[in-house]
Amino acid sequence: MRLKEKIIIALFFLAGCVLLSYWLWLSQRPVDIIAVHHRSSGFSDVLVKSFPPTDKGKINWWLKNNEMLNDKYGIPKPDRNGHFYLTIWLFGDGYKELGKYDRLCFDDMKPPVNCIGKERVFSISHSKNRGTILTGSDSEYRLTSDG
Repeated sequence: MRLKEKIIIALFFLAGCVLLSYWLWLSQRPVDIIAVHHRSSGFSDVLVKSFPPTDKGKINWWLKNNEMLNDKYGIPKPDRNGHFYLTIWLFGDGYKELGKYDRLCFDDMKPPVNCIGKERVFSISHSKNRGTILTGSDSEYRLTSDG
């Protein structure tokens, strides 16, 4: 093998190692909960700084932390029928004014700086008919009684 070919192989190997390290770092970062907002009956929003990138990581985070969320923040907060919808949003650059872009604004904060960019990363819903549904990037998962 010529020296040029060895250098190219070494560079590809190095790039692969860097990408693998970055992916591992992304998947192992702790989730920072910035705020929790209760909208209307049964609807709650959690704003986070980082969140697992894969659906499996998101589901595992929920299963590991749903009791803590209930104890610390009182969510999910079911309506009188036992239904709830919890959405986890990336906090991004923080709270913003309503502006011209599609933003989610919270009524429990005083305007004008009470909105975030809509970047949903995960949602959990529960109803009597469907049970608990976990929605990740592009897929829905049903939480069965056996986990």
